[in-house]
Amino acid sequence: MHCAECKGKGLCGLEKCPILSRFYAKAPFSFKKEYHGNSPSVFIGSYGYPDVVTGPLLIDDNDHPPDWINGQYSIEDIVAVRSRTIRGRSKEIGHITELQEIALSSKPLPVDVDFTKPISFRLTFDGIMAPVGLSGELKDLQVLENAHVARAVDKVTSDTDLKAVEALDYLYGSGIDTYKMTSLLSSGLLGKRRRVTPTRWAITAVDDMISKKLAVSIRKNSSTDTISIFSHELYGNLIIFILIPGEWKFEMIEIWSRNSLWNGENDFIVADRERGIKKNYSPITGAYYSARLAVTEYLSPRHISGTVIVIRRISSEYWAPLGTWVIREVSRLAMKKMPVTCENVKQAEEIVSSILGYDDWRIHSQYLSDLTRQKKITDFIGF
Repeated sequence: MHCAECKGKGLCGLEKCPILSRFYAKAPFSFKKEYHGNSPSVFIGSYGYPDVVTGPLLIDDNDHPPDWINGQYSIEDIVAVRSRTIRGRSKEIGHITELQEIALSSKPLPVDVDFTKPISFRLTFDGIMAPVGLSGELKDLQVLENAHVARAVDKVTSDTDLKAVEALDYLYGSGIDTYKMTSLLSSGLLGKRRRVTPTRWAITAVDDMISKKLAVSIRKNSSTDTISIFSHELYGNLIIFILIPGEWKFEMIEIWSRNSLWNGENDFIVADRERGIKKNYSPITGAYYSARLAVTEYLSPRHISGTVIVIRRISSEYWAPLGTWVIREVSRLAMKKMPVTCENVKQAEEIVSSILGYDDWRIHSQYLSDLTRQKKITDFIGF
């Protein structure tokens, strides 16, 4: 089992993950039996589903990833925030009302929490969620203020005849961000058959359902007439999008560079793709759906379609696993930048290889191979 496939889930069989040891070494420790402060969100575990551990996330710092980027937080800053974050744990369904109140609120709610014993450092991380450092078993949870609920959130959570995918589509169209949607979905506030959903599942489900919905309209659009390259790098994650004239298709190539977070002496590369509606879960896991969301957000309002090849390269700078929000936000930043336009696919390949510093990525792209067989651009535009 390769580290880039395991990502700290213990699949390798080692007693202690050597990668996570670096994270533990930088984490501050704090021990107490109570908490008086804000709860910005909730956490629903996945182990033992449907009998899962639920609880609030407790932190007085900013807990919103886009704000971390806008505030120019470093990886060290984010690690410090998440290491101070407490995950309350309970298997008692009696706290669900309080958790749903927290999930509904458009701003963090003040809470009083008592734990059965002093909290401990217990890293919760799987590559999709932002890590959480501290953990404690709940004895009592009291929400001290009423939730401030946005009108769109109130509408969909009150409508028990609305399917979850329809509720998410309405929330997205109303300007509610994906982080709030994840909290609502995971705490069992959306859909006809409502139940709590593990947070890691909800993160990917939100990215997947919204981008699928956008892709439906994109497939009906006219093709872009220009080959464009978008790129951005942050926290050791370099994201490159190649937008090529043609029908809607999406392909992602993920490159864990040698000596990066989950890697050894050689590059580890995995690729996945889709032409229509994707049915199987991607081997790239949540990063695939986060990147797909960003590009569908770009194409849909512009009423254009195209074939998209995205390359994600992870360097050794990415020393702490922060979650798939990094891919989502870096991809969005890439799509907001002025693209580099190319005359042909060959030139696009050369530019991408120049950005990456090598050209081994090309052999992993099925769509690129298909396109380079064409004699001219009109062969794959569909004229």
